[in-house]
Amino acid sequence: MALMHGMRFVPSPIPLRYSMIYTATANSSGRMQYHKIKPDEYKERISRTEFIEVFNTADILAIRPIPQKSSPVFQLEFYI
Repeated sequence: MALMHGMRFVPSPIPLRYSMIYTATANSSGRMQYHKIKPDEYKERISRTEFIEVFNTADILAIRPIPQKSSPVFQLEFYI
């Protein structure tokens, strides 16, 4: 069942139904961390391999780049 939530990023004025958020972010030392988030339920750390597999195979509804000032690290989150 897809949940209706307010997104951190709104790609359009139309409400979006999604069930999971995946994030790739850098910690303070610059090391990448990957998470999957089920809204209002949990946030779980996952492997880089799992993140890449889901990114390459899931039906992605929206992608939000996460800018990092003065850093070459590319961070993002995507909604499925």
